[in-house]
Amino acid sequence: MSNKEKFITDLSAKYNPKGEHIILGKGMLDGEVITEVNVSIPLKTVNRHGLIAGATGTGKTKTLQVFVEQLSHAGIPTLVMDIKGDLSGIAKAGTENDNIKERYSKTQLPYSPQSFPVELMTISGAKGVKLRATVLEFGPILLSKILELNDTQQSIMSIVFKYCDDKALPLVDLQDLKKVLQYVTDNPIGKKELADNYGSISPASLGAILRSIVAMEQQGATTFFGEPSFEVDDLLKTRDGKGVVNIFRVDDIQNKPNLFSTFFLSLFAEIYMTFPEEGDSGKPKLVLFIDEAHLIFNEASKTLLSQIETMVKLIRSKGIGIYFSTQIPGDVPENILSQLGLKIQHALRGFTAKDRKEIDKAVENYPTTEYYKANELIQNLGIGEAFVTALDEKGIPTPLVQTYLISPESRMDILTASEIDELTRNSDLVKKYEQDLDKESAYEILTKRIEEHTQTAIPTPTRGRTAQPKEEQGMFEQVIESRAGKTFLNTLAREGAKFILGMLSKKR
Repeated sequence: MSNKEKFITDLSAKYNPKGEHIILGKGMLDGEVITEVNVSIPLKTVNRHGLIAGATGTGKTKTLQVFVEQLSHAGIPTLVMDIKGDLSGIAKAGTENDNIKERYSKTQLPYSPQSFPVELMTISGAKGVKLRATVLEFGPILLSKILELNDTQQSIMSIVFKYCDDKALPLVDLQDLKKVLQYVTDNPIGKKELADNYGSISPASLGAILRSIVAMEQQGATTFFGEPSFEVDDLLKTRDGKGVVNIFRVDDIQNKPNLFSTFFLSLFAEIYMTFPEEGDSGKPKLVLFIDEAHLIFNEASKTLLSQIETMVKLIRSKGIGIYFSTQIPGDVPENILSQLGLKIQHALRGFTAKDRKEIDKAVENYPTTEYYKANELIQNLGIGEAFVTALDEKGIPTPLVQTYLISPESRMDILTASEIDELTRNSDLVKKYEQDLDKESAYEILTKRIEEHTQTAIPTPTRGRTAQPKEEQGMFEQVIESRAGKTFLNTLAREGAKFILGMLSKKR
């Protein structure tokens, strides 16, 4: 048996799953595309997470695009963090050219240019679905982690939340939380209420918490905290049998690391708390893609890194897969890298001694192979070629295979401004979340209380909010209709989930 025949026999058995799967391309040997070897990934192992790595310009973002498209074909929705802004083109059909014709002729696979259902999402004011959460929904544990408070300050934050709960002061946005902190620090009545019922608290500690909140506001967090809160079930949409691609637009992440830490911790905790255990469902419910992940890991706080590690370990049981796209495997912390089942490695460049060490480190993460000199070939992979190793249907790592990847079927370029306008204008989710709900909450209640006690005629600014007359309700109706009443059980459940996750991350 020739080396080529042995290659076909060995790899075909490992990369042609019997169950549902997606195809990424064809195997290669000695520079030749071997059409008999489909490089396919079983859907049942996609929730075991993965990595897409490679030097700049080697095609890893387009590989991510292909992966997302194939999942959409299988009816699996995705959430894609788009830092460079070049994934929005998934919403439009691609255009055939000579390079694409050549690539598909080598793979002998059909090319069908088409668009995919897309939702654009934002937490920083760009056009798209507005992602928000209330301060109350975050709760004191997660909010303290985001603000990087010490243990004493975290305990104080828990007391402040308890005070607001007891006094029926709904915490919706950061203005509400700041107003409460100012009230219990500077107002004699607020100080006495807090001291009498919860013990004396240092004004210096309250001031430190307030300064942390102001620092987070300067990163744009005021647009994130508020109502209506985003419901994670809205990430699970399909249209005409295709999974919706939810593109999270974060091209300004470098300037707002804490804000994005806030989003990810919130999203992970919400998904973990909300989604039921899936067991062996046969395919994932949702797949998250974090493009240019090195920017996240370089800028992330220790809290975020710890939480991501915990989520990678636990969230797959909810039917969720997490995929990181970055330049070198070393960009991903070891504890996270060891949890990733699928690895797609584009070319690495060995220009320096440090680069060569990274290459050796990358190759060490792959199964040994008799078909390639991996540490040499990894530096000479062409654009759109990659080493692939995955998990088969039994969860066993597949052999390393050089893969000639297919091209995206959607546009390999960004949407124009007018196309973005059209996409957001026709989006039901944009309409659902575009209107800010600015009802009475802690800010207004305390402002009114201060006015009544001081009996001053000078109006206090209320951020333009106008109280609306309401029909008289009974006590039960008031509790049910109040924001605190509506979110109490959800918040309690979230806090339980976040406490468990926090404890697990401490024990890692």
